[in-house]
Amino acid sequence: MGSDPEAVDRDLVDQEDEAGEPSFFADPKRLAQTIVVVLVLVAAIYVLLPKLVGIQGAVARLADANPAWVAVAVAFAVLMFFSYVALFRGVVGERVLHLEWRESYQITMAGLAATRLFSAGGAGGIVLTYWALRKAGMPRRQTACRMVAFLVLLYAVYMVALVVFGVLLRTGVLSGASPVGLTIVPAAIAGAVIAVFLLIALIIPEDVERRLASFAQGYRFRRWAQRLASGPATLASGTRTAIAFVHAPSRGGIAVAGAIGFWAANIGILWASFHAYGVHVPLGVVVQGFFVGMVANLFPFAPGGVGAVDAGLIGTFVLFDLPSSSVFAAVLTYRLIAFWLPIPPGMVAFLQLRRTVARWEEERAGAPVGATIAESLPGAAITSESKV
Repeated sequence: MGSDPEAVDRDLVDQEDEAGEPSFFADPKRLAQTIVVVLVLVAAIYVLLPKLVGIQGAVARLADANPAWVAVAVAFAVLMFFSYVALFRGVVGERVLHLEWRESYQITMAGLAATRLFSAGGAGGIVLTYWALRKAGMPRRQTACRMVAFLVLLYAVYMVALVVFGVLLRTGVLSGASPVGLTIVPAAIAGAVIAVFLLIALIIPEDVERRLASFAQGYRFRRWAQRLASGPATLASGTRTAIAFVHAPSRGGIAVAGAIGFWAANIGILWASFHAYGVHVPLGVVVQGFFVGMVANLFPFAPGGVGAVDAGLIGTFVLFDLPSSSVFAAVLTYRLIAFWLPIPPGMVAFLQLRRTVARWEEERAGAPVGATIAESLPGAAITSESKV
């Protein structure tokens, strides 16, 4: 595997195509529907659940929060924002796409808001970020490759943390409750996922295309085979790009630091939220409980995991033998700061991003005939090093 992130996906540059604008915030009807669903889920998790499980006084505990610890949690939230921007800029790379910090902020904050409100597992943010990168001038397949690298780096930290803290808790190196179902089982699953992606990185795109082409007869079937092969090829190239970032700290350090910082800041918010109610939870339990509970974000029918993640985090920490009323209040505070806080600035960032995209298109319209998107955007041009 190469150690140059730019070289790994250099062969993915191809013809431009138009990327349609996501309708997340532009469609009032869809936005209104999403808000209604979110409000219903919030009411269910924070009004009905406490009554069903016998912790009616949990919501009232919110008034007992220590303001100093809440301020610490908010400070961690700011660190989370900056880490996410750093991860984005590190993956995009100054040698690939020249974006100003302001433009990077707009893309990442709008993506965070879309992640929170639309689709499970962060799909809304992925779509919006892809659209923004295409409009900034990055070729289609290279954009897909970099988006895969972004996600692989981000969730590699997630998986490694599940393995490390699960094992350390179960073996007694870290203090705290250590049920098998919340330590070794998640660690084993995460280890298997890591192994799968390391194997994916070994896929040779040309070999996949050649093998599929051997079964394809005729022009139509050959085109179908090429499209089918592009998925594994992009996934493999994106995974190798992420690995290359780790192998090249001089270029990938900011991306790796951003990924670690993003999750560390999230855990810091949750840790401070527990302290806000006088609950002292061992660090290993906070980390493991956070990552196990966040698996509920994959629930497909809740926008941004609303309700599902809350229930997942609450249930996980209760299984770690923490008092249910304290867990409920701490998780509610965490979600308020980490989940809801980015939404208003994220929606503002989306509106700013639309104006930025309009400016890019105006600059491209005034470029010389025959110039590529990259060459026509002085502030967001792809360098010659990343072209074929």
